[in-house]
Amino acid sequence: MTDVTPFLWFDNDAEAAIGFYTELIPESAIISIGRYPDEVPGMGGKVMHAHFRLAGRDYYAMDAGPQFPFTEAVSLYVACNDQQEVDRYWDALIADGGEEQPCGWLKDRWGLSWQIIPDRLIELIRHPDPETAHRAVQAMLTMHRIDIAAIEAAAAAA
Repeated sequence: MTDVTPFLWFDNDAEAAIGFYTELIPESAIISIGRYPDEVPGMGGKVMHAHFRLAGRDYYAMDAGPQFPFTEAVSLYVACNDQQEVDRYWDALIADGGEEQPCGWLKDRWGLSWQIIPDRLIELIRHPDPETAHRAVQAMLTMHRIDIAAIEAAAAAA
């Protein structure tokens, strides 16, 4: 079977980023890191090819310069069980230069976009009662970090 694996292009800090990600997310590990030879101008010792695993899924990464920065067109989605998990990921990923975005999105210090989304939000925006779902969506649209209790209160309001 053919594998399809995300490959992340970092400016020059891939090793720090993947080290951070694999420490933060359970069932994660750095599998291998290959480096540019010292003879490559400006790249000697940087990550030429890294293989790592986040929550059991494989990824690859490299340092390749600033030509192609991350955009919101690609994000990593983290499904969270509860508010404590939302808060843990949110706080860690916005630390040291991360940036909050609307509706549960953020950019980490490397510019990679993440969606930190509690399972309860998905349940409520898919609620069989369209009014309940609409109220949940409207509440979400006012938030950066998702607040489960506030979404539930809004969804229940009549």
